[in-house]
Amino acid sequence: MDRVGQDPRVDALRDAVSRLRRALAAHPARLPDRDAAEDELAALDAMAREGEPEVPRLRRSLLLVAGAVGSVSALAAALAELRAAVDRFGGTRVPEQGSGRPLDEAARGAPEEGAHRVPSPREAPGED
Repeated sequence: MDRVGQDPRVDALRDAVSRLRRALAAHPARLPDRDAAEDELAALDAMAREGEPEVPRLRRSLLLVAGAVGSVSALAAALAELRAAVDRFGGTRVPEQGSGRPLDEAARGAPEEGAHRVPSPREAPGED
């Protein structure tokens, strides 16, 4: 149930931050960047409590948290929930790593007329 007058995206962000904080606290392994992840989760929570968070700051915090805990499979579901909550705020969508899906034209910026297109590493030279 949404809080009265509260943006549902903010509610989802707060819930996702809370879930990842609990999962991280319960994770027994020593993580070298645990403190950094906890600090960024606290910053995300503070932004959510203030109301309308800034999208670039949300994404920066998400990247820092993902870098700190992203390789821990036990935290993957909670991290994915956090990412989905941040994505609800919009902005440029970054494709999931290894998804094989290219960025759409709007996200990567369409090349200017007559501009040289640089092939991706998977394309053979000379293919267009």
